[in-house]
Parts: sequence; C-alpha cells; structure tokens
Amino acid sequence: MTLSNDVLTSSQRAKLRAMAQTIQPIFQLGKGGITPAFIAQVDQALTAREIVKITVLKTADMSAAQALEALCQATGASPVQSIGFKCTLYRPNPEQPVIEL
Repeated sequence: MTLSNDVLTSSQRAKLRAMAQTIQPIFQLGKGGITPAFIAQVDQALTAREIVKITVLKTADMSAAQALEALCQATGASPVQSIGFKCTLYRPNPEQPVIEL
C-alpha cells in the first residue's frame, strides 16, 4: 500500500502505535535542538527502520509534540504519536519496505 507522507488512516496509526510500544527510543533531543546533523541522523534511521522513537529531554527548548511536527516537516515523515517526552515518526521506504500496513 502506498501512502502519502502526511496521511495515515486511524487503523494504520493504531498499528504503528502498537509497534512503537515495543521499541526503545534511539535518539535524544536536548538543549542543542533540531540541528541539520540531527535531522540527517533521523532521516537515515527512517530509511533503515521506517519507524523511529525519540525522547525529548527536559532541557530541550520544545515539547515532544513540537519536535514531532518539526521533524516530520524536515524528513517527510508522518507523525504516529507524541506522549509525554517521547514522539514517534513513520516514513515508508519504497525501495525496501520493512513494515507492512
């Protein structure tokens, strides 16, 4: 199934949220904020894994929801969820799909 970057159905998002429960955050966003290097790392991780969870530290100058929105715009990913200090992004890899929705 081909998805546009910004549109996930509620059932697709629910499936991704369930997957996100079992994975650990692989990035921490802190006081340095969202830099081009951070965006590049998240972009590479999305290409390899398709779903990425990020922890936004208390020292960051933005909330998890704000970080999610900014990272989705920067990487072309879709938002899955933002809860507390964690946010999850999803971007399908058309060349080598990892997650079947």
